Amino acid sequence: MTSPITPDQQKTARSEVNTLLAKIALNDRNAFNELWERTSAKLFGVCLRILKNRNEAEEALQEVYVKIWRKADSYAPSNYSPMTWLISIARNEAIDRLRAKKPATVDIEEVYDLASDAPTPEKAAIAASDLQQINACMEELQPIHAAAVQGAYLEGYSYQELADTYEIPVNTMRTWLRRSLIKLKECLQR
Repeated sequence: MTSPITPDQQKTARSEVNTLLAKIALNDRNAFNELWERTSAKLFGVCLRILKNRNEAEEALQEVYVKIWRKADSYAPSNYSPMTWLISIARNEAIDRLRAKKPATVDIEEVYDLASDAPTPEKAAIAASDLQQINACMEELQPIHAAAVQGAYLEGYSYQELADTYEIPVNTMRTWLRRSLIKLKECLQR
């Protein structure tokens, strides 16, 4: 079992890390290697706790030390431990990686409509009622005229095809259809 660190040992360690960071700001590679030896286990633990993946934590740790190398000249010693500064860099890097992994959000206007194309029960009931009314009105037409209307407007036959089928002139077929539609309209408006 190790003995607890005394306040004097903490001050010494803090002073040594402050000195290493000052040397790193002057591009001292040996100081950087020593800082790595002293702090990498702690900073790796911070990254691992946030990322929960060893490989990602190792990659994040590498980036943390790149940032420390680049930003060492911006570190200003204070009453706080230099480890606070180092840990905040590690924490921010890990959080940034978590955010980068999240899927990008999509604007609500771009989201596909998930509603069903099927009619609602209310619309289905109305359509059924309308269909019954149309069928009742179709029965009021002469059977031959009702068949011509159905052929033209539901099956897509041309006036000429219908005229040929019923062996009548095209203009007579147009008249049948026009008069039949007028009767249907009157029936549906009742």
